[in-house]
Amino acid sequence: MAKVHRFPLFLMLLLLLAAPVRADDAAGVLKTIKVMDGVYAFVGPLGDRDAENLGNNATFGAVVTEAGVVLIDPGGSAKGAAMVEAAVMAATGKPIVTVINTGGQDHRWMGNGYFKAKGATLVASAAAVADQKARSNDQLLGLESRLGVEGLAGTDPVHADVDKGDRVFEGSLNMTIGGVDFLMRNVGPAHTPGDSFVWVPGRRIVFTGDIVYVERMLGVLPFSRTATWLDSFDALASLGVVQVVPGHGSPTTLGKARMETRAYLAHLRAEVRKVLDAGGGIEEATAIDQSAFAHLKNFDTLSRRNAQATFIEMEFD
Repeated sequence: MAKVHRFPLFLMLLLLLAAPVRADDAAGVLKTIKVMDGVYAFVGPLGDRDAENLGNNATFGAVVTEAGVVLIDPGGSAKGAAMVEAAVMAATGKPIVTVINTGGQDHRWMGNGYFKAKGATLVASAAAVADQKARSNDQLLGLESRLGVEGLAGTDPVHADVDKGDRVFEGSLNMTIGGVDFLMRNVGPAHTPGDSFVWVPGRRIVFTGDIVYVERMLGVLPFSRTATWLDSFDALASLGVVQVVPGHGSPTTLGKARMETRAYLAHLRAEVRKVLDAGGGIEEATAIDQSAFAHLKNFDTLSRRNAQATFIEMEFD
């Protein structure tokens, strides 16, 4: 088994200061999109984590407030967090004061330590924190295999902790930061157990984390729950959303999010239900027709696995 390298915070800072991430480095990985005044999305690649993207194969968000920037998701490693910070500073010129974790996947929280060391407050659902703690060792091993020891250097698992001034919530949380209102809500397990969305009512924009994927196929994992994933989507869709910043892919409309996430999940469940009702097994489930979604990136590698995971989930519903 590969050895996981962890560093104290002071060594992490020295390492990062010695090899800072420049804005042009971030621009090579993260595409900066100004969604509206004071709101930005930083769109990472749609493929896997690697040494170039430093675990930032996802979409991150930033909202500028009078107090500074509220960052939605910190990146997938310490160096990935520095990359996100460089992109935010290039776009806004303002420091990051609050970091919201929308879930338990590595790119939703592994950069926490970098920002916590700079004084940022962390915010996460209790379910996300529990998931992060449960999977941190496995995630570090996976990141090391993809990023390499150098790419992962300085990454130390840091979770939101109320004893350290952070916010950890059950179900939902309303916050006002620098004159901007935010609502965080964890409806139930979706892609991961603690997935939450972040609603900014004054802008009618929602940051969905891994509840919404566009442009690429979503992944149903062994701990995903497609039924409550649909509930999570419906909860954010009921808010009068004008703009959606997904967890993967570019900022989009609610209509596109519905077609490439909700419609796909509903199709998976409907087709797997037919297999179960007919007394079929997992082989028949993996053969269901998913061709209507073949335009999504990663279709070939994920579609059959998604059907298999959905069958296992629904078999004992």
